[in-house]
Amino acid sequence: MMRDATLTVHHPKVDDREFASLAPGVERASTIVFDSAAAYATRGQRDLDSYSYGMHGTPTQRVLEAQLTALEGGAKTVVLPSGQAAIAVVFLSVLKPGDHVLVAETAYPPVAGLCRNFLDTLGIVWSTYPPGTGAAIADHIRPETRLIWTESPGSTTMEIEDIPAIVKVAKAKGIYTGIDNTWATPLLFKPLAHGVDFSMQALTKYPGGHSDILMGSVSVSDPDLRKGLRDVMRMLGFHTAPDAISLVLRGLETMAVRLAHAGRVATDLAFAIDSAYPVEVLTPVLPDSPGHVLWKRDFIGASGLFSVVLPEAWESRLDAALDALEVFAIGASWGGTRSLIAPMSVAAHRVTSEPRNSRIILRLSIGLEDPKDLKADLDRFFGILAEA
Repeated sequence: MMRDATLTVHHPKVDDREFASLAPGVERASTIVFDSAAAYATRGQRDLDSYSYGMHGTPTQRVLEAQLTALEGGAKTVVLPSGQAAIAVVFLSVLKPGDHVLVAETAYPPVAGLCRNFLDTLGIVWSTYPPGTGAAIADHIRPETRLIWTESPGSTTMEIEDIPAIVKVAKAKGIYTGIDNTWATPLLFKPLAHGVDFSMQALTKYPGGHSDILMGSVSVSDPDLRKGLRDVMRMLGFHTAPDAISLVLRGLETMAVRLAHAGRVATDLAFAIDSAYPVEVLTPVLPDSPGHVLWKRDFIGASGLFSVVLPEAWESRLDAALDALEVFAIGASWGGTRSLIAPMSVAAHRVTSEPRNSRIILRLSIGLEDPKDLKADLDRFFGILAEA
């Protein structure tokens, strides 16, 4: 008979044969225990889907990885603490000193920061290519290029890239390709089906869906690439909390409905703003957008994110207009239930000459509010901006 102090730390076995829940269980662990001395001694021989230490995942994480893999149409997925962490791990898994990475000029700005402030110090060279490059990406490739990183639509300015054309050039030269697919998610665009090697998304946005977690993922078609990702994650000590993972699993259940609603309302608002005000609306859904044809070809719909460039004369009244908003919140990130608006500046991150790049760009993320309330809030907002 165990004494009380022992009983307080030894959990009894219970019969769970008749228990079945629709919700995946939340398994928390640092230590993983083993049935025998032999099992412990040979733990290093277990495959990457098994368990040997909590940092490398629990069944809760495996459920999310499997679900994302199914949505991406890939072979394996890894989950990381943030979207930026996911990008960093992709880069570090394939790049070594002397290699060159080619990054879309319109990529999420912290990617350039990663290259400038970290990869440079490791002797990994980087450069950018302009939006809309397509097959002309060949002109930017160097003999030492190992990875091409893209984002479509481009961050803030929403340019669409010809992903199949870029992949074709890269494969002919033995170069890896990766994409930040956060805007579309695999519900609207499946990069792996187009030959991309690394499909990354910030689960912070639509998969999480409620503005309360940070997380990222990378999906691959080649299991060997997953091993490279996991090796870097292990060396850097990356771990994603099971409780946060459970929130993403919950968010995924409504993502299709939320994304369809946000995309539909965002499209309606983009057309309404474009026709009513002397502004430049940046979104591939507009027929006169430079990327519209590619978007129609490769994507099956729109998400809830688009941008607006104001007339220069309106910029002095921007703070007053933002302060008068009642439904839209002022904030970064996107993809949650609340609609957001954020003034953005891309000038420091762009090389290609484009007049809008020196201007204030408003990024709008459409949430789940009633479209009429959103329209009324934006009408007030633009009304203040347009005052003589």
